[in-house]
Amino acid sequence: MKKKFVLAPDSFKESLSALEVCQAMEKGIKKVFPKAEIISMPMADGGEGTTDALIDATGGRRVYKKVQGSFANTNVEAYFGILGNSNTAVIEMAKANGLELVALEDRNPMITSTYGTGQLIKAAMDEGVDKIIIGIGGSATNDGGSGMARALGAKFLNKDQEEIPLGGGFLKEVRTIDMSDFDPRVEEIEILIATDVTNPLTGNNCASYVFGPQKGATEEMVKVLDENLKHYAEIVHNDLGKDVKNKPGAGAAGGLGAGLLAFTNAKMQLGIELVAQTIYLEDKIKEADYVLFTGEGGMDYQTKFGKAPYGVCKIAKKYKKPCFALAGYIGDGADVLYDEGMTAIFGVLSQAQSLSDALADGAKNVERTSENITRVLAMNEQKAHL
Repeated sequence: MKKKFVLAPDSFKESLSALEVCQAMEKGIKKVFPKAEIISMPMADGGEGTTDALIDATGGRRVYKKVQGSFANTNVEAYFGILGNSNTAVIEMAKANGLELVALEDRNPMITSTYGTGQLIKAAMDEGVDKIIIGIGGSATNDGGSGMARALGAKFLNKDQEEIPLGGGFLKEVRTIDMSDFDPRVEEIEILIATDVTNPLTGNNCASYVFGPQKGATEEMVKVLDENLKHYAEIVHNDLGKDVKNKPGAGAAGGLGAGLLAFTNAKMQLGIELVAQTIYLEDKIKEADYVLFTGEGGMDYQTKFGKAPYGVCKIAKKYKKPCFALAGYIGDGADVLYDEGMTAIFGVLSQAQSLSDALADGAKNVERTSENITRVLAMNEQKAHL
């Protein structure tokens, strides 16, 4: 009987894209079951790799656009995706305003902005889409999404009715938000925010205090940024009638979550659930007659909080499908996934290696581990037929 495998891994960061993980898994499986049907469903959880995963899974295309980087005087070549199975665009804010695009010594959330992300939204609307999925992980910004809104036509005016500079450090100066030139198409577009962050906009567990330091904020800057976002939230409430201050997820991407909730009709959703729905993963798992492979670079207790393997194994459990995970490393607490539907978790390294060697050998390690797992499955099947 022909075997059907569903492969649904996340990327192995700095080693393999999700699609490349699928390809390596397939090579290993076909050494044992050469005629197996392989359904590759590259995954992501709303963060890095979401655009590529959804493009690859749906046969979509990339649209390249030069947009403003995190600083007002910079440009970056970014891209977004148009999915192959719907009139949907997928955007990663980090492609335009991501932390990895800013050198460590240059990081300064007082002046970085999400303007480039707004330009990507505008470019996606120019493509005529009716839905936009926005992954908002990995930002270099702390501007409450004000830069994004400005790119779409909003004006943030001070007491003299002049526009304030870009960046979270200037939000205290806002007195009025002028929406007269805001792009009307935004109201007609369905926007979904993919995130696994539930932090509110302000307070001790907020955007500034939790994520500000990694973006270059000092202790003093964190206090200023948080106070500025509190003021910003009050202006948004007064002028737009939207209360975003304490919304779960509003603090994601330095408050971009709040900005999208305030200036669009966006709704938030756990990234892995949104990705799974978009590529119809549940339908594929339901049809699989044998086994499901998932995985990511590292797995530990945090994987349960919205990471791709967790979302995949939950669906597998629903349909009583065995679910095997591969990981570059297995950390403390990964065993909690067994209660969620994971059958077994395998580390892919065959020997002690330096990090650089492990990253370089990623495809080989994933292929070998996939083959070994499949050989055990084949042996068990033979025993069952004796």
